[in-house]
Amino acid sequence: MTRTSTTIRRPAAPAGLLLLMAAAAWTWTALHRAGMGSGPMAGDLPVFLGTWTVMMAAMMLPATAPVASLYARTAPERRTPRVIAFTAGYVLVWAAAGLPAYAAVRGAAHVTAAHPTAGTAVAAAVFAVAGAYQLTGLKDFCLAKCRSPIGMLLRYASYRGPARHVRAGARHGAFCLGCCWSLMLLLVAFGVMNLWAMAGLAAVVTAEKRLPRGRLIARGTGLASLVLAVVVLWVPSLAPGLTGGDMTEMGLPPLR
Repeated sequence: MTRTSTTIRRPAAPAGLLLLMAAAAWTWTALHRAGMGSGPMAGDLPVFLGTWTVMMAAMMLPATAPVASLYARTAPERRTPRVIAFTAGYVLVWAAAGLPAYAAVRGAAHVTAAHPTAGTAVAAAVFAVAGAYQLTGLKDFCLAKCRSPIGMLLRYASYRGPARHVRAGARHGAFCLGCCWSLMLLLVAFGVMNLWAMAGLAAVVTAEKRLPRGRLIARGTGLASLVLAVVVLWVPSLAPGLTGGDMTEMGLPPLR
């Protein structure tokens, strides 16, 4: 009885660790967002990257927890260090994605500040680009790698060297980025610090990767985004990050 319960608990431990990390990241993000009422977040790149990294950990770790757990189970010992190193490599990829995210958010902020009416057009473009990518073969390819990682896990087992677990996590993170960057792009329209948008997109990411009809969900999300690209022209409030006139929704201070 004891041996059976131990066998059941051990495989669940790595996934549980990632879920705890995600919960901590969600808590930090919520508290940080609430604290912005007294003043906007600094717009410096290091601050943005730090906040972005925590946000991505909150949104992406629940969906990747099963893969990290499987990776940890490929060896009988030292599973916790393996999953921590794997997760570090994974998160590093999403942290690096903060650089183009910062450029996109800053660029959109400058355009809308210089031409207030341009926010709606930018929002339509964001929805259109995100929606179109969701329907591409590259999206399907990367999503398939995330949904069925067994082949990749076998390849990771051949990695050697002290950084092999970080390398494995980074490779998986690269496929995940290829799968989900279009969904993260929507944060430019909805607002980078919009907790409701974060929660909704995190749910979509998890559904795409974990549910049996994940590919269909991805296509449905793409079509919905394309519809929003049209509707936002008549209902600009659908993109508060670009048309709401509040730069703090984008995680940025008012432009000078």
